Amino acid sequence: MDPAPSIGIALAFVVMVLFNILEGGNPLGILLFPPMLLVFGVTILISIAGSSTQDAKNIPKSLKLAFAHKVAPAADLVPTVVTLAEKARREGLLALEDQLRDIDDPFLVKGVTMAIDGTDPEELREILETEVDAKRAEYKQYAKFFADCGGYAPTIGIVGTVMGLVHVLEQLSTPEALGPLIAAAFVATLWGVLSANVIWLPIASRIKRVSELETSRMELAVEGIAAIQAGSNPRLVAEKLRSLLPSDQQSAEAA
Repeated sequence: MDPAPSIGIALAFVVMVLFNILEGGNPLGILLFPPMLLVFGVTILISIAGSSTQDAKNIPKSLKLAFAHKVAPAADLVPTVVTLAEKARREGLLALEDQLRDIDDPFLVKGVTMAIDGTDPEELREILETEVDAKRAEYKQYAKFFADCGGYAPTIGIVGTVMGLVHVLEQLSTPEALGPLIAAAFVATLWGVLSANVIWLPIASRIKRVSELETSRMELAVEGIAAIQAGSNPRLVAEKLRSLLPSDQQSAEAA
């Protein structure tokens, strides 16, 4: 589990509460159920309306991906692929079958297994690259749902404020009640903007980042599998795979 999203969002709320207190406000004053119900409820519902039933079913899976999923660095695959390349070069592809049991990367295992089974190299690359594209498209849709929430939430907040101000205008005969009513009306706008920028959009960005990391790892695995199947020199395999890594991971992997 990567704690970055949970820590970031939690600390953002802590800072905002601290700011509110330092400004002389009362944090409980913004924890009003009606505007929160309107902003969160309507935002999620209209985002579902703009998606599909399957997208709605994938919300728990998307949240788990954002908060609980941790992608191992692509650099971790390099030693594994090089070891497989060395063994395949010395003993042939069939010798890799037993070694695959100790590898915990399903995509790499699948690709090497297909290579062992004699799948045509071009066909194998096409199959694996199609799987990478499918994974990227899946995560893109997950991120889109929360990005849509981030787009709708501020507008829903404004709608809530307008509805609250309509209620304020109905109370003009009681001036002493206008202050609290106006303040409550603007809480909806606050939650609309706040939820968009502190919850929805960060979740969408987190899913996009997970997608980048995971598909990059898969792409590196594709190149490694192709090299193993071709019987390439393990040293050249290592250099090629390192060249696909970000510069900071290249240094760490070489060390």
